[in-house]
Amino acid sequence: PSKKKSTNSSIAIPVALLAFLLGCIISTTIVLNLAVNSSQSNPGGNENPIRDAGERRVIYISPGDSSEEHRGAAPSSSNPLEGIRILVAIAAYDFSQIPHLEEVLDAYQDLCVTGASKVDVVIHATVAYPVTLIDLLNSRLLPVCRDVFSLTVVLKSPSLRLHLVDCHRELFYEKLDDYDLFIYTEDDIRVTPRTVGAYMAETRNIQDLVGMERSSDFNVGIVRYEYNWPNNVIIDDKTRHATQNVTRVYWEHGRYPVFPEAADRIKVKELRDTHIQMTNHHQGMFLATKYLLKAWKQRRGCEFDKVRDRPGMKNRPSQPSEGTQRVWMSSQMLYGGRHCNVQQVIPIESFGTLTVLHLPNKNYRRVGHFRNRTFSDGTERFDHGLSSGLLTAMNLHLEIRKNIKQRPRAPYDGVRMIDEVDRRGRTPLLERRMQEYQAYVDRGGVLSEEDMKKTALLEGR
Repeated sequence: PSKKKSTNSSIAIPVALLAFLLGCIISTTIVLNLAVNSSQSNPGGNENPIRDAGERRVIYISPGDSSEEHRGAAPSSSNPLEGIRILVAIAAYDFSQIPHLEEVLDAYQDLCVTGASKVDVVIHATVAYPVTLIDLLNSRLLPVCRDVFSLTVVLKSPSLRLHLVDCHRELFYEKLDDYDLFIYTEDDIRVTPRTVGAYMAETRNIQDLVGMERSSDFNVGIVRYEYNWPNNVIIDDKTRHATQNVTRVYWEHGRYPVFPEAADRIKVKELRDTHIQMTNHHQGMFLATKYLLKAWKQRRGCEFDKVRDRPGMKNRPSQPSEGTQRVWMSSQMLYGGRHCNVQQVIPIESFGTLTVLHLPNKNYRRVGHFRNRTFSDGTERFDHGLSSGLLTAMNLHLEIRKNIKQRPRAPYDGVRMIDEVDRRGRTPLLERRMQEYQAYVDRGGVLSEEDMKKTALLEGR
């Protein structure tokens, strides 16, 4: 019996070991299968699902594309800016708003890190930029965005005057098939990627609510705001408490009662409970998809592609009856009931995403008792505080250039400046700055010692 018991024990041990190993193999197989399936459903792992969702490549298709495959490529929960191509046109006549323009350009460059595949900004101007300013702007271009973002200054004749705001229309229709989204703006409105993304997402929402065919009857609108800083005090460390009640104000829409004088509900039943419009349609800008621009070109009574003068008063045609040329081109032609008659729509639940800062922050003073203030007559001497030794961006930039050897970029891929000035608008200043710019480009974007002496934006023509 003792021998039999020993034999049974010797058999039981290998069987137990075999069972243990087999269990390990089965368990490992199950775990590996789960891991593989998990990684396939979430390629980036599950530690940061928000980031992983943002990294998926999504191509935004204009509302005119009815392909089910393409519709599935851009679900409403995905990044509305992923893969889209954007063309921005800015009217900036001269340097009178250069501080605002700098902020405007920074905001548009931010689009290059949001997933957009192409962001091209075109400034229509009448004064050539000195190469020191161009070099300063080049230093603000994010290196990783050079394949996505571009900035071009297109010089037009000063004789265009108020009609400089017309130039974007020809550009948009000339490049219609090269971009998905088109933005026209004045040079003092800061538009963030959030607003651009909100426009794209809400445009798709409108299409879903009213249908493809009717979607071109609407366009997602913009509302400008300023901050009501106190007018009678200079803000410093001792008076900063004066900003406690400063808030955003929609100075263009101060009509009461707010409904229906300043804002009103949309009469279309599909949008009545979700969207509103502003009774004053002026935006200073507009956004439009390729699909909408094509539709408005064919729209009866609209012909959005054709530039024309703003309407004038019946007995005094020289006086505008519906706003100046810039108001006409940015807003009134599109939204005016006697013109394109496109309905401005702004979503109620996300109204704030479609509001933009008017950088001069001065027009709110037109409302209330401050509108009777004494205006400047242009003869004042302005103290910018430079005597106190403030280091300007340009001074620091040039000191860096002087002390650290510049490396040329070949080929040159910085800010471009294109001369489209006619014969009547040509000046010695234009000729000289264009020559200096071309030499700067030929050197690979390197400033010469002579260039660094010319920092003034305003010089005799």
